[in-house]
Amino acid sequence: MDDRGYGQFCPVAMASEILCSRWTVLVLRELLAGTTRFNELRRGVPRMSPALLSKRLKELERAGVVIAAPGPKGVVEYRLSQAGEDLHPIVMGMGMWGQRWIESQLSLKNLDPSLLMWDIRRNIDPTPLPPRRCTIQFQYPELPPVRQNWWLVVDHGDVDLCSVDPGFEVDLFVVGALRSMTAVWMGIAAIGREVEAGRLELIGDAAVARSIQQWLCLSPFARETRRVP
Repeated sequence: MDDRGYGQFCPVAMASEILCSRWTVLVLRELLAGTTRFNELRRGVPRMSPALLSKRLKELERAGVVIAAPGPKGVVEYRLSQAGEDLHPIVMGMGMWGQRWIESQLSLKNLDPSLLMWDIRRNIDPTPLPPRRCTIQFQYPELPPVRQNWWLVVDHGDVDLCSVDPGFEVDLFVVGALRSMTAVWMGIAAIGREVEAGRLELIGDAAVARSIQQWLCLSPFARETRRVP
C-alpha cells in the first residue's frame, strides 16, 4: 500500500487519493473550463511550477481522468475522459461553496492579476462589442510596471490576452486597483459603484464603456448568494 494513501475501501477515501493532492483540483478547474494545452494550463495556475503541473497531469492520466494525445498541430493536448467530465459538478460545487461561505475579505487577500485576466479572457462575451477588432487595456497602477498592464484583443469573436502591448489602438482603458477589479469579477462589488467611488475609471469609447456589464460577464461563481455571517 502507498504510505501516502488512506488505506480505506470507502469511495470518499479512494477519490481523495486522486483528487486531494495540492493543485490537482485547480488543474481540473482549468481542464473543465476548456483549456487543453500545457502552456495555457500554466496561465490558469501561474504559481504552479511546470514540473509539478506535468507530474499532476501524469497522475490524472494514470487515474483515467485525463487523456493526453497529439492535437491537430502535433502539440500534446489534454482532455478529460468521461470520468473527468463527471467531476464537473464536484469542482463547481466547491467553487459555489467557497463563494457562499468564505468571507470576502479573505478572498480578496489572494490577488493575482495574471489569473484574474486569464479568467476574464475566457469568460468574456464578445457579442456586445463592435463588429471589428476591439482592444481593451486594463491598468493596475499599484502593481510593479511589468504587471500593471494587460490587453484584451477581441477580433471577430476570438479573444486574446496580452501582457505586452500588442500595438493596436485602445478602445477602452479600465484603470483602477486590482482589488476593485477582482471584487467586481467575483460579484462582491458592482462595477457602477466602483466607478462612482473613483476606484475604477473607464476611459475611451463610450459605447464600449456602457456595455461593460454585458461583455465582462463576471466569474461563473459571481451570482452565488453569499451567506457569510
